[in-house]
Amino acid sequence: MKDYQPLSIALYANIDNRAAEDEREFPTGDQLYHGLPFQIGDGKGMMAGFGQSIRMEPAELTVGMKVRTVTFAHRLIDSNFHQGGTPIGETCASYVFAFEDGETEEVAIRERFEIGSIPIPWGHWPLLARPEVQEGLHPRYEGKWSEAGVRQLETTHPWAQFFYLWYWINPHPDKELKKITIVPKGPRFYIAGVTLGFLDEDPLTRSARRPVKVSLLRPEDQQRQGDLDIEVDRGVATYPYSLPRQSQGEFIEDFHRGWGQEMNHTIHPSYVEIAANPSARVTVKHGGEELGAVSWGEVEARGTAISEDRVKIELVDPGRNWVHTTVVDDHTGKPIPCRIHFRSPEGIPYQPHGHHPHVNSNNGTWHIDIGGDVRLGQITYAYIQGECQGWLPRGEVLVDVARGYEYEPLRTQVQIEPGQQELTLRLKRLADMRKDRYFSGDTHVHFISTQGAHLEASAEGVHVVNLLQSQWGHLFTSTEEFTGEPSVSRDGETIVYATQENRQHLLGHLTLLGVKKPIMPWCSGGPDEADLGGNLEATLSRWADDCHKQGGTVIIPHIPTPNGEPAALIATGRADAVEFLIHSEYIHKEYYRYLNLRLSTSAGWRNRQDVLWSSDRSVPDLCSYSGRSGIFL
Repeated sequence: MKDYQPLSIALYANIDNRAAEDEREFPTGDQLYHGLPFQIGDGKGMMAGFGQSIRMEPAELTVGMKVRTVTFAHRLIDSNFHQGGTPIGETCASYVFAFEDGETEEVAIRERFEIGSIPIPWGHWPLLARPEVQEGLHPRYEGKWSEAGVRQLETTHPWAQFFYLWYWINPHPDKELKKITIVPKGPRFYIAGVTLGFLDEDPLTRSARRPVKVSLLRPEDQQRQGDLDIEVDRGVATYPYSLPRQSQGEFIEDFHRGWGQEMNHTIHPSYVEIAANPSARVTVKHGGEELGAVSWGEVEARGTAISEDRVKIELVDPGRNWVHTTVVDDHTGKPIPCRIHFRSPEGIPYQPHGHHPHVNSNNGTWHIDIGGDVRLGQITYAYIQGECQGWLPRGEVLVDVARGYEYEPLRTQVQIEPGQQELTLRLKRLADMRKDRYFSGDTHVHFISTQGAHLEASAEGVHVVNLLQSQWGHLFTSTEEFTGEPSVSRDGETIVYATQENRQHLLGHLTLLGVKKPIMPWCSGGPDEADLGGNLEATLSRWADDCHKQGGTVIIPHIPTPNGEPAALIATGRADAVEFLIHSEYIHKEYYRYLNLRLSTSAGWRNRQDVLWSSDRSVPDLCSYSGRSGIFL
């Protein structure tokens, strides 16, 4: 016997899509919804309609076998509820379940509970039924431009297209169910299909998601790159993500603790979170090729399952505690802002609530301000004010914490005991440059908000942040942040000055710090800095002169490119400093050519929320100690 089996309603099929006041063609014949098999209608586009003007006589569906559940695909044809015409819970029909011994159970089918109309306003879904469309994920790497913001949700919310699924749980599974009688009460509705269930499970999964590790057992598969595709027929799965290849010990002892981890670009190993019925089948694919499939029930029962000596799926769910974490200065004992990352021994991230385990699904984030997070290679860190809370797995948990260059990074293992709800971590200060009147600053930040800049600066030990408005083709950014004066944090520890970067694709770029009024145009001369078809409306020299008239500071960013006008700016004294962004022989030689002109240097992060770490650099470029704070204001 099958685990689920459709029950034909063809005998009572009497309406088509037009009678149901739907211009679309109905699905018909054998269909799968939420992984359950249905025979929709009579196979010719006709459904079983009931209610006034359609059919008011009862209809009997013969069963004649023992079942555990019965799932109905049905829909209310018309409704006055959303116009205030009928009260919530109006009875549309009764479904009467008759057993072999003569006992019956009658269930009222009520609007907004077991059945609903289509379409409906947002938030008016039936409380006891689900759309036939399942929850899911947006395409990972493509979609409409208009949905770029929605894409960050990752998830899709289901809206019923043709009907809702409601299931009845048999209170007497040991008895034979003789028949089901449909008794209309007046409102018009139709039944598209009925499916009998023989398993001791809810047909529509109600389980919470659980993390699993996916390992590929063949050496040739372990070198594949890209992403795995995980399909679950009676459940849902998140995007899979690669796990780090370093062992737990290697991760803790790594030289780059606090500053990320090299990215694993292969699909081995990976992790995914799954919520599914025990009868669900989990299929692992890559590039359209099926690598293996296992029973979810076997994974939950045994903790692991292997498919054809090629794919191994392990349940890595030791249970969770909601933990409040405080990071304190080891000397003062007071909470301090910092950047923090939690993970399981396998490498599965458990970030504080309100923060992302993967910034923008590990995609690029140019001009996407995703909140107080940053990704350094494999690791996404959360910026916190010294306190955070969220789920942590019980048992061993790996923690990676950093606060700029003046504190020793902390990468360690902690133990979360059953029932534990508090965790304290301590950071040791290595230096206090402010005592010697040196202040750290960042001259080059884009796209984040002023408040976000305060948070990230305090967590990185940066005192001054210059947030730059600018133009990029036909896009203008951070216009609303400009006030012409510094924003000082409540504790006086950080200063954010929204100022500007003026850019010309051939002549060069200028960072104009401390301006009181915008110096326009921000960019000139055509793409990709300025408008398509634009002409040269200003030179860098004019922008520099206007900045100095306001008492501002002129910096040539990411020296030496674009390398058109910088030499003239330096020779004529219009440039007050140059900014290092990356290190290379060419850039260093260019800088040394200008040294005789007594140029100061600064460093910019160009914060775009996805600073990528690479193995050939000791740390990402963040900021540098380069003189006193006045140069940045």
